[in-house]
Amino acid sequence: MKTYLILGAAVLMLSACQPKAQHSDWRGDSRNGEYSESNLLKSWPEDGPQLIWEADSIGNGYSSPAVSNQFVYTTGEADSTGYLFKYDLEGRELWKVAYGKEWTKNFPGPRGTPVVYGQNLYLCSGMGELFCFDTKSGEKRWSKDLQTEFGGVIPRFGYSQSPLVNDDQLVIVPGGPEHNVVALNRHTGELIWSCKAFGEWPAYNSAEFIQTGDEQLVSVFTAYHLLGIDWKTGELLWSHEQTNTKPEEREQGNGDTHGNSPVFANGQLYYSAGDGNGGVDLQLSADGKSISEKWQNPAFDSYMTGFVVANNRLYGAGHRKQQLLAIDCSNGEVTDSLKTGRGITILADGMIYFYADKGELSLIDASESQLKKVSSFKLKKGTKEHFAHPVIRDGVLYVRHGNYLGAYSIKAEG
Repeated sequence: MKTYLILGAAVLMLSACQPKAQHSDWRGDSRNGEYSESNLLKSWPEDGPQLIWEADSIGNGYSSPAVSNQFVYTTGEADSTGYLFKYDLEGRELWKVAYGKEWTKNFPGPRGTPVVYGQNLYLCSGMGELFCFDTKSGEKRWSKDLQTEFGGVIPRFGYSQSPLVNDDQLVIVPGGPEHNVVALNRHTGELIWSCKAFGEWPAYNSAEFIQTGDEQLVSVFTAYHLLGIDWKTGELLWSHEQTNTKPEEREQGNGDTHGNSPVFANGQLYYSAGDGNGGVDLQLSADGKSISEKWQNPAFDSYMTGFVVANNRLYGAGHRKQQLLAIDCSNGEVTDSLKTGRGITILADGMIYFYADKGELSLIDASESQLKKVSSFKLKKGTKEHFAHPVIRDGVLYVRHGNYLGAYSIKAEG
């Protein structure tokens, strides 16, 4: 590990002026890929933003770091064991806790990003063990095995979920024939409700919390359906089927790889399912109890790279045509594209951050009618695939590549 203390101290002083969120979540506080940041760099030096610190021994894995007010948490696998790491904002390792067997069959390592909520950290391993840890000490407070305790079915590439936590409740998808989606007491792990839904196995998807009027929902994919479930009772309110795979052909690995969380914006629920219907806009009723489809666009076929909503557009990567797409929210039509390769899309301070699966990080301006790449640099360190979603917090860009985690200053001066 290298630590650049002078610059790190400067970044910390700037960060002290920022409002502090109470938790860290998957793809931002609202799980929509947008980070509530301001005064960020609008262009980068030729070699990329200034590196603050780096760690190169976190093990195999594809989970993103969880960055809270004062600490960075991440997970990795070594010798089939999963580890949870805690760092301070200058990159010093504070502790490392083994939490059990991790996924090693294909693409070894954890895939679900930890969630920090208050004094607790929640994570789901690739093997389907759900944990609650004390963020201060790393002590395990409780755990649940999704397979043995809820009859869960492990998918082909392992469990790939970030637990959805809100107030005193946690939602996760075991994928069992009876306990398909469950809500647990986040303090104790005790079952609150269980939704049978369609009894399908999980779909590598992290659930989304939706508030519409007085109704609170959870929306999440299982293998062939997007579900809308009442947050308080577990009642299945509606579903949207992925119709590209015939029922008689449905088996693990065939049409069930849905890694993007849906995004709720302006009364619309958008999703991109490259292994399903592609890009879809669903109109959610005022009471949240029904949906109507507005449009589909099979060309918007992202599998697991996420997308964002801004400027009345959806921005995300295509899979077959390896480029960044701009999709008109009104009708689903492609309005522009940019040759980028496949990659992950997040948004902060009006700019798109695109992390290509070949390791290039790009800063893209989407404020005009055409997409424009402003800056880019190549991440040269790390191992295996570039699948982990970057995180932005208090003017720092965190990028994980296998056993490597780098923290880069993207705060503008002044």
